[in-house]
Amino acid sequence: MKSGWKILGEEQLFMERELSGEEQTWMGKRVLGGRKVSGEVKLSGRLRALARMVTPGSRVCDVGCDHGFLSIYLVREKISPKVIAMDVRKGPLSGAEEHIARQELEDYIETRLSDGLESLACGEADCLVCAGMGGRLMKRILTEGRSKAKRFRELVLQPQSDLPAFRRFLREEGYRTVEENMIEEDGKFYFLMKAVPGGEVLSEELGQDALGQSIRSRGGTEPEAERFGKAGKTEQVWEFEQFGELLFAGKHPVLKKYLGIREKKAGELLEQLRGQDSPRAKRRYREVCRELRLIREAAERLE
Repeated sequence: MKSGWKILGEEQLFMERELSGEEQTWMGKRVLGGRKVSGEVKLSGRLRALARMVTPGSRVCDVGCDHGFLSIYLVREKISPKVIAMDVRKGPLSGAEEHIARQELEDYIETRLSDGLESLACGEADCLVCAGMGGRLMKRILTEGRSKAKRFRELVLQPQSDLPAFRRFLREEGYRTVEENMIEEDGKFYFLMKAVPGGEVLSEELGQDALGQSIRSRGGTEPEAERFGKAGKTEQVWEFEQFGELLFAGKHPVLKKYLGIREKKAGELLEQLRGQDSPRAKRRYREVCRELRLIREAAERLE
């Protein structure tokens, strides 16, 4: 592991106090730290990392706000002057209203019952925050509310699943990922990203050409860029869709740990499949062999 980095243990991660002493940073951002207490609101490291991605001064639309803790944090920390907190479920939204009232922030946070962006008018917010839901659901929200989504200046996103397909969707919709972060919390890994609209809508082949251009702009070698530019799926495109281009570029320390765990699990699965004779097991064995090789190659590139 790179000198100067350490992954904080669970007991440190959830200490209910202000951050003090040395902090981990990655590309100018804090990666992990103690939980901050603001009144009665105790925000997880994952949500605080999301909050740090929001451009200060932005009006925020928090879709899937749950109990409103992130919305409250954004206002109390003076990151956002106005938040529209929305959820499709009445129960959590009612809880959010109670928490907002307890913090006396009703003038700054408005709650709305909404399926995705349905209850939002175009131009009401500068930043969309969408976190804690599956990539497929997030894709549906951005697709059904496309005309509204394209009006945001930035999208702060944390899909829980289907990350490769979701990253590909963003690229093909014309969004450009400008920031990524990754944290470990409660034994789980979370991928966070900030995307901005305005890029050209790309087909899959053109999207891979664009990745080649991105490699060149970030100082990658010409052979690497040419490999990206070729039509068809490439192994390095697979890496970026699985793990995130900017996380790779910054050699994120949590990504290194994540790859180590993925490698271990793939190796264990390979041992379980070894010697099984069914066509399905043999096919799966070949798939896991390839995945294990790609994970190891990705880990080597982070050294």
